[in-house]
Amino acid sequence: MSETLTAPLADAPIDTGAAIAEIASALKARTVVPYLGPGAFALLPEDACPIPRTSAELVQGLNAKVAAPGRIRSSLTAVAQFIETRRHRKTLETILTGIFRTDVPATPVHRWIASLPAPPLVVDVWYDDVLAKLLAADEGRTWGQIQGLSHPQSTGEWVRYYAPDGSAATAEAAEGWQTVLYKPSGSVSPAGNYLISDSDFVEVLTEIDIQSPIPPTVIDRRAGRSFLYLGCRFDAEIQRTFARQIAKRSADRHWAVIPGELTKNEARFLELHNITRIDLPLDEAIARIDAAMGA
Repeated sequence: MSETLTAPLADAPIDTGAAIAEIASALKARTVVPYLGPGAFALLPEDACPIPRTSAELVQGLNAKVAAPGRIRSSLTAVAQFIETRRHRKTLETILTGIFRTDVPATPVHRWIASLPAPPLVVDVWYDDVLAKLLAADEGRTWGQIQGLSHPQSTGEWVRYYAPDGSAATAEAAEGWQTVLYKPSGSVSPAGNYLISDSDFVEVLTEIDIQSPIPPTVIDRRAGRSFLYLGCRFDAEIQRTFARQIAKRSADRHWAVIPGELTKNEARFLELHNITRIDLPLDEAIARIDAAMGA
């Protein structure tokens, strides 16, 4: 018998086994967009993960390099803005590159996503390059990256395109990739693009409701597809805004693996956007979905 879990702010229970079977079927049909957050790295032991696994850990790393005033020390975007304003944007980028340019073991979630049958679109919102390295090792797949940019790093464009070897690519080339890896917040590799400070997000959030920062290939590939949120929490407004806008005009059915208690804002967000919560540990959920795909 399948265990049940309660839908956010809803009375009807959700059959976890049935939801997993539904996800597996949709993945095999390539109608799912995996959406990966930093929480995937929580599957690694703390001493085996050399990069931050949460925004809170990253802000601690930034404060260790440049101590921000106490009133903003816990806000990632504010601390990044403080460093950018007081020490120059290049200092912020150098610190971030020093934090994320390191060998990081792939988690079971990263390996599993890389093994999927060529999803047309994968979203990864953290700054590491683990998934890109795994995809680069798959010689049978055509793929490339689209990375979000801060305007201080660009000449007015919202994104840049990269081939698997890290060389520059074009929007036209991206249309032919089997898999697009979309990194809306940027990535340490290949060029150290970072969307992280208050001013970065002011630029993006001013335009994101009309979708200007979202690349056309992503808009095309999300159409009619469901999103599967893995290693994500939605307890901050920026996280909810990005998830909502990236999934805009997609399918009306989505899933999120989030174990444990939800905040009120998270519960409301899931309900508003018809996101079914799978209340299981992330590694267990992935193992069960993978097993259902092979059944």
